[in-house]
Amino acid sequence: MTEFPRLLHTVLDTTDPRALAEFYRELLGLRYRDGDETVDNPDWLVLVDHAGTRKLAFQRVDELTPTTWPRHEVPMQLHCDFTVSSEAELRRQRGRAEALGARLLLDRTDDPDEPLYVFADPSGHPFCVFVA
Repeated sequence: MTEFPRLLHTVLDTTDPRALAEFYRELLGLRYRDGDETVDNPDWLVLVDHAGTRKLAFQRVDELTPTTWPRHEVPMQLHCDFTVSSEAELRRQRGRAEALGARLLLDRTDDPDEPLYVFADPSGHPFCVFVA
């Protein structure tokens, strides 16, 4: 049998790992890897799902230039896609995301084939939430 690499988690650079981890912890219903919830001034944090599977990690950087998307001066480079079950849930998640500190970049909820929002997280990383 051939072995292939497997994705462990996606790492997001940020100037404030705790703040960005908290944003995604609340947004996605994740929890900290054992021991990470109490680290003071962390350089690296990991969030896991209810089964303990790693999902996202956050790495401290001194400086971060957020994307200018949809303009192209600073490209996205990477973004996360998240799905919800209905348009009503999509609208609910918009409110949650914005209350947690996300900034709306694009509202495409009028698209009958794939209604979606594109947000920037508190560090400026874009992510999409759409009905699938």
